[in-house]
Amino acid sequence: LQKLFNTSYFRVYTSTDLIGLEVSAALKNIIAIAAGICDGLKFGMNARAALITRGLAEITRLGIKMGAEPATFYGLSGMGDLVLTCTGDLSRNRTVGLKLGKGLLLDQILSEMSMVAEGVKTTRSVYHLAKEKNVEMPILEQVYQILYEDKDCRTAVNDLLGRDLKAE
Repeated sequence: LQKLFNTSYFRVYTSTDLIGLEVSAALKNIIAIAAGICDGLKFGMNARAALITRGLAEITRLGIKMGAEPATFYGLSGMGDLVLTCTGDLSRNRTVGLKLGKGLLLDQILSEMSMVAEGVKTTRSVYHLAKEKNVEMPILEQVYQILYEDKDCRTAVNDLLGRDLKAE
C-alpha cells in the first residue's frame, strides 16, 4: 500500500502502532479546542506553542499507558497532525475553542456548526479514561470543565498556570 499511494509529490510513511495512531488521531482534537481557546483569549503564538507542546506530553503519557510506542507521537500522525489541527483555520475543533475563548456558549457554537467537532465528545470519553488509567492530563481536565461544567476559560487558564511547579 505504501508503494501504491506514494508519488513524486506525496510521500507515504507506515506504522504498525495502531494504538498510538488511534490515540494521536483522537486526542489531537482536544488539544485543538484548548489551542482555540488560547487564540480566542488572544494569548499569542508563544502561549499556543507551549500549549501544543504540553498537550503532546499529555497525549503521549496516555498513549504509552495504553501500550503505544512513544516514537509514534513525535511523527506525522502525532506531532504533525497535532500542529495542523491546533493552528489551521479549517480545524473544526480549534474553531470551537476559538469561539469559547471569545465568550460564546458551547450550545450556541455547536448549533451554528454544520460539521462535527469530534473533540467535544472525545473530551468526555478521554476524561473518564484518564481517570481510570490514573494518567495526569491537566489540559484535558480544564477543557472538560469548560465544556461540561461551564468553567470560565480564563479561570481554567489560571488554574493550569497555578499548578505546582515541576521539571519538564
